[in-house]
Amino acid sequence: MDNESLRKLGNLAKAKFAAPLDASFRPAVLANRAYRELVKESGQGVKLVIGLERTDGTRSVYETQVFPAGHANAGMNNAYVERIVKFLLWQKGGWKVTIGGPAEVGEYIKKIYSPDGVRAFDVEFMGVTVSERPFEVVVTDAASVPPAKETSMPIGRHLEGCRIGFDLGASDRKVAAVIDGNPVFAEEIIWNPRDQKDPLYHYNEVMDAIKRAAAHMPRVDAIGGSSAGVIVNNRPMVGSLFRGVPRDLFNSKTKNVFLDIKKAWEVPLEVVNDGDVTALAGAMSLDDNAVLGMAMGSSEAVGYVNEEGNITGWLNELAFAPIDYNPDAPVDEWSGDLGCGVQYQTQQAVFRLAKASGIELDETVSLAERLKSVQNLLEAGDNTARKIWETIGTYVGYAVAHYADFYNIRQMLILGRVTSGSGGSIILERAMEVISGEFPELAAKMEMHLPDEKTRRVGQAVAAASLPAMK
Repeated sequence: MDNESLRKLGNLAKAKFAAPLDASFRPAVLANRAYRELVKESGQGVKLVIGLERTDGTRSVYETQVFPAGHANAGMNNAYVERIVKFLLWQKGGWKVTIGGPAEVGEYIKKIYSPDGVRAFDVEFMGVTVSERPFEVVVTDAASVPPAKETSMPIGRHLEGCRIGFDLGASDRKVAAVIDGNPVFAEEIIWNPRDQKDPLYHYNEVMDAIKRAAAHMPRVDAIGGSSAGVIVNNRPMVGSLFRGVPRDLFNSKTKNVFLDIKKAWEVPLEVVNDGDVTALAGAMSLDDNAVLGMAMGSSEAVGYVNEEGNITGWLNELAFAPIDYNPDAPVDEWSGDLGCGVQYQTQQAVFRLAKASGIELDETVSLAERLKSVQNLLEAGDNTARKIWETIGTYVGYAVAHYADFYNIRQMLILGRVTSGSGGSIILERAMEVISGEFPELAAKMEMHLPDEKTRRVGQAVAAASLPAMK
């Protein structure tokens, strides 16, 4: 990637609130806004349109303006457009990107989003892995980008009857039996799905969870589930829970695991991404829509319920969407990109900041225990540990403002194990301070919430159980 272009763009970000342990943090939201202001002031802005197309034929369109070729600031165009393309891909998904605008910017995007370009990971993921077809970039003029064709569908809120809801995470699986909206049984069982090579492991574990819940009801009318990963039409297309399964077995067996469970139970079954169920649970408990939920755990899981109370069919994988325009920002080891949410709003951020501030971590214990050890320092009043959570709160404040440029958000939920204990309220307080101080128009229309653990756990299971409509 053009690091010099990104450095210039990142340097436009003048934050009022410094991240205590990360002086080089360059909030994407501020850099983008400053760039757009410069384009406007120049009076020479050239229209640029980004189109994304998904396999179901839906399309998303994003319009902006860039500097004309030859302008003194045109060197920032590539970084500005590339970072937005990257964000849109992980927010909305797509196998085809159309760049309508100055040809040199379009050709730059086409070059780096190619099988041998810097974004080869994204090309493979968005193309063959998720969309089951090759990824492509089309360069054209602004007027020729196909128009938007968005869709959304109602999700859940079906409470009648005897239902089972399950939630599959990387370290535990939760299940609940729900009768007419009231949980009558709930349990969490530790499991280890990531290292399993046999696809039958996942099938058997989920079947066991369902059977255990079914024992507490007179019958089973419907089953709903939430799972980490990208789920399309009840099929996991990719997910860390299944990463141990060899590719051929994943394609032939694992992709149909939930369909096989549906066949075994012969009842309506609906499984969606865990982030969307988090947002649905929030929408149900707050009795409102336009909800973005962000779970801060081993990764960053995000879900969205729009103004109509529907899910959009977008990816919402914001763990891999950029929020920091510092060209020397930490790199995600999976995607190979820098400045993405996974390094800022997860337990990885806690570990990175702990090391940078001289806190020794025991590398021999599990990640959950490592996080707990830093949280214990925080609860004991350690000032350095407190700065870790204040830094993460600063990240969250600027990241949420960035997300609000791409989503309509009235209710913002933050949850997950990084928010456990007093850390959650420190993050919330600092994030709200940033939003009120830098983005008063957003503060006026959006509320932020930190649901308590019990509400969240029960809420997630009830929301999952409410997914399928009964015939």
